[in-house]
Amino acid sequence: MKLEKDIIIVGAGPIGIACALECKKRQWDYTVLEKGALTNSLFHYPKNMTFFSTSEKLEIAGIPFISNNPKPNRDEALEYYRRVVTSHELNINLYETVRSIQKENNVFEISTSKRLFSANHVIICTGFYDIPNLLNIKGEQLPKVTHYYKEAHKYALQNVVVVGASNSSVDAALEIWRKGGKVTMVVRGEGIGQRVKYWVRPDILNRIEEGSIKAYFNSEIEKIEADAVTIKTPSGIFSIPNDYVVALTGYVPDIKLLKNSGIAVSNDEKKTPIYNPETMESNVKNLYLAGVICGGKETHKWFIENSRIHAKIIAASIEKRKV
Repeated sequence: MKLEKDIIIVGAGPIGIACALECKKRQWDYTVLEKGALTNSLFHYPKNMTFFSTSEKLEIAGIPFISNNPKPNRDEALEYYRRVVTSHELNINLYETVRSIQKENNVFEISTSKRLFSANHVIICTGFYDIPNLLNIKGEQLPKVTHYYKEAHKYALQNVVVVGASNSSVDAALEIWRKGGKVTMVVRGEGIGQRVKYWVRPDILNRIEEGSIKAYFNSEIEKIEADAVTIKTPSGIFSIPNDYVVALTGYVPDIKLLKNSGIAVSNDEKKTPIYNPETMESNVKNLYLAGVICGGKETHKWFIENSRIHAKIIAASIEKRKV
């Protein structure tokens, strides 16, 4: 049996929740579909992660976000967005994966892992955190390799290679080192990333300079084995003892879902989806984009604080069309 809705929102992250709030405010018939937990990306963030942004910049729909410190942590963010959802009784289906979005006769048919929906409008705000950027090297499939970092305790007293020099890589390297792990960083670039949080950057630079954390720049992993990692560096290729590899090399959005839905995507490596920035409508009429997904593979371009406005822009566009 097909369930009929006016609006389907794909993704229950902060931006998806913001879109749901706009729909609820206008008494529109909507459903949010989320393949994982509520705010699934935030849920998979490291347990001790602190946001770069202050709490007021993470607020949605003007609902106050109160945190213990100016910059909230992961748990505070999870609590805030969960309370927003429950207090406003938003209509969200969790653990329901959207498999396809097809348009026929101006109506969208949305197939999920559980059922079929039809809708007049669809908003895609799926983020990017679920598909890791793979190294594509021998041994990457070994169980010792992870593309997500949760906490440091399991790496105590272990030889750990951390790949990358972004915020997540730096946080992981410092936490693992402080929990007694022997950390080696392997970085393709010539130094620690320029976007690393300003209060963390001096810490990692000092740990590298004093030798507490070993770092190989302009380098990359060539091969991963059960007890070693082969590294290609400017000084040559060599192997080091290794128990775990934490490859935090970034993530990519679900471009395949966009293309299969009829959304045009740029032909360059950025894979930027086509949309009207004044309405957030894609090249497919009544199919909208919101949040990080708007940047394609440029996942640093959009984030919560500068894309939360997308919800109001989309609602205004739909409202105008309805009138």
